[in-house]
Amino acid sequence: MAPPITLRGSDGIWMVNGPPTLGSRPDFTGETSSKTKVVVFGSDGALIAWCNGESVKVYKTSDYQQLWDLPHAKVFCMKFSPKGSILLIWENYSVNPETQKGNANLHIYNMQTGKLLKSLIQKKQANWDPVWTNDEGICCRNVNNELHFFENNDFDSIKTKLHMQKVSSFALAVSGPPYYVAGYVPGSKGQPSFIRLYKYPNFGGQGAAIANRSFYKAEDVKMLWNNAGTALLALTSTELSDQSYYGDQGLHYMNINGDACLVPRSKNGPIYNIAWSPKSTEFCVVYGFMPAKATLYNMKTEPIFDFGTGPRNSCFYNPQGNILCLAGFGNLRGNLEFWDVKQKRMITQTQSPDTTSFEWCPDGEHILTSTCSPRLRVANGYRVWHYTGTLLQQVLLEQNHELWETAWQPAPKGAYPERPIRYGVVQAPVDVPQPDVKQKAYRPPQARGTEASVKLHEYEAASDPTKKLNPGHTGEESKAASKNRKKREARKAKSAQEDGQAETEATASVPGGPSLSDLGRPQLTGDPEVDKKIKNLNKKLSAIQKLKEQQQAGKPLEKNQLDKLKTEESLLKELKDLKIT
Repeated sequence: MAPPITLRGSDGIWMVNGPPTLGSRPDFTGETSSKTKVVVFGSDGALIAWCNGESVKVYKTSDYQQLWDLPHAKVFCMKFSPKGSILLIWENYSVNPETQKGNANLHIYNMQTGKLLKSLIQKKQANWDPVWTNDEGICCRNVNNELHFFENNDFDSIKTKLHMQKVSSFALAVSGPPYYVAGYVPGSKGQPSFIRLYKYPNFGGQGAAIANRSFYKAEDVKMLWNNAGTALLALTSTELSDQSYYGDQGLHYMNINGDACLVPRSKNGPIYNIAWSPKSTEFCVVYGFMPAKATLYNMKTEPIFDFGTGPRNSCFYNPQGNILCLAGFGNLRGNLEFWDVKQKRMITQTQSPDTTSFEWCPDGEHILTSTCSPRLRVANGYRVWHYTGTLLQQVLLEQNHELWETAWQPAPKGAYPERPIRYGVVQAPVDVPQPDVKQKAYRPPQARGTEASVKLHEYEAASDPTKKLNPGHTGEESKAASKNRKKREARKAKSAQEDGQAETEATASVPGGPSLSDLGRPQLTGDPEVDKKIKNLNKKLSAIQKLKEQQQAGKPLEKNQLDKLKTEESLLKELKDLKIT
């Protein structure tokens, strides 16, 4: 059974059951205040907290009993630590008019005792939250372009610091020990920007960095570690460039072994989304001018599968990592493609129009899509899907009612193991209309009433890469690669022609064989082993036929050639027996 779904909107906070028993959840009283601004879960779903404009409420999800009521009314952001032992609360930064000093606006609470551990000043909302490793062994915070590290949730003393010149952002690998951290320093005065990887707590000295990557044209950087903490992807971008309105983008790969390189792309254009597989063995990139490409890469940044092109700008792995969803939201129609990652095979394709939020269920089989305000203020609601494309539930809010946020309740790690993928359609409830994915495309007036198809785009089919791209290559196939490919195709065609010719000659020499009109047709059985033997026999018989022609023309034959002629009868008998069986 899937976990419940939590919703926040103009009617407050409420909860509904997940599949298969979809519907209301009466044991959760929720919140009726329309001033509720934020709701968060612990990483294992054991705790839920929200602010109703008066205070912060913390509840246990096992019995929905209130755990703590914390005195903070103007909360904008909250976050639980990975084990749920700490709750972070962030309020807008303000200055005391009497003392002209800033008020502490980042509060750290112990969830075991409900006591305030520490209050700090965090002026900006961007990157406001400290980051923990999964075991809560260390916690990192960016303070005035300096990284402060705390151990075992002891926020009274800074264990160590990472001094980097004007460090702008950081990314902490959540796995460990050992622990790894990446710091980004923007370029200035003609100097390049760079990212450096460090192993905690070895931060001192010139050679302390275990990997380094420098680059130009980077106004913003997004860094993303894999779950295992062994590799990092860095997406660099600029707002504008001379070549494109979308600006320049680059995707860089770094690992803890010291390797760093640029991820190759086979199509020019923006990079829309990147996603690591939860198994930490591969990653997916959606990129290129529309229709966009999607490519799967291994840990050597080599393309291992090309999903072709299509109307997409997002990619989402399910928590188990065996299904990948390629989606197109925003100005696209909400196209959803579900792929079997292991078999490299599409499971199904459907559409969820006007989607502003997408989330996999912890069970890895169901999906929640929703239309929320303020992105879209009409037709707010949510849909629950199965990955086979079946729409299980669709709920639309009444007019003048807004939906602001939807989320599955998280589940403990290992609660939902990976299950075999099914390709059959799951039966939908009778009262839920299924989406029509075969809608007729728009046709311009001059093309209406004609049978000729008008295509806005020529989509490329999915395929396994047949060639390796050079690092940094983003164009078409090179001339040398194209020449080599044509040579290989010519050799294959010639070999197939020779096989057909040998088959024709051999079959023509068999007593009671096919007529002249049937010559040239391959007389194969469908069994790969038997067919292989037949082809070999045909080649030998073809060679014997040529020797006989030479002998009739008066050319003297050598002893081994005469011995080969004596084997004709036995070869014909063997060939006939194979075709009979």
